Amino acid sequence: MGDLSSILGVASTWILPVLIAVTFHEAAHGWVAWRLGDDTAYARGRVTFNPLAHVDPVGTVLVPGMLVLTGAPFLFGWAKPVPVNFMALRRPRRDMVWVALAGPGINIALAIIAAALLHTVDWFPATAREFVELNLAHAFLINVVLAVFNMLPLPPLDGGRVAVGLLPPSLSRPLARLERWGFFIILGAIFVVPYLGRLIGYDINIFSMIIGLPVSVLIDVIVALVGLN
Repeated sequence: MGDLSSILGVASTWILPVLIAVTFHEAAHGWVAWRLGDDTAYARGRVTFNPLAHVDPVGTVLVPGMLVLTGAPFLFGWAKPVPVNFMALRRPRRDMVWVALAGPGINIALAIIAAALLHTVDWFPATAREFVELNLAHAFLINVVLAVFNMLPLPPLDGGRVAVGLLPPSLSRPLARLERWGFFIILGAIFVVPYLGRLIGYDINIFSMIIGLPVSVLIDVIVALVGLN
């Protein structure tokens, strides 16, 4: 019973931050696409803050939950991608960049808000203080990680779409063709390579190697920005 209570306690401080982070991320993509001429996401009810419209049972709930409960050194997950018809955008190549940037951009904004709200923890009753603080701290962390991870320059991640929109055609076309394999490359780098490394006695955590430094730098910048100790 004690173990179950502990698991539920940990989960309760992650569920709301994760739902808000992925919901706002996907809704931001859809909203910017809609404002730039593509109403695909809007017509399908994806320009909304209702998490049920964006949650993927496996990617949003099961995978992050298992990583948290097993004490994994990283967080990973995904939501249902917002449908965007890039050719319906008024200026497809330019506007694709803005649509892609919207998701990480809103995550950075949410991270700043969560960090700033940590100043208010002492306003809450002692019985609720730890719960509120953990929710805000986790919201800060998950939004920073999502922003950095999604800006990796590999389609279908947002950073890959930004790169495709900004690079000259000779470079952007080969990168765009990677999109069909991008998800498998990501899963292999995060799960398969570390597993194979452990089999031969090496710690190869590509996820931490790639995003660890930028996450740390962004955390330090936001902490300084909002005046946290």
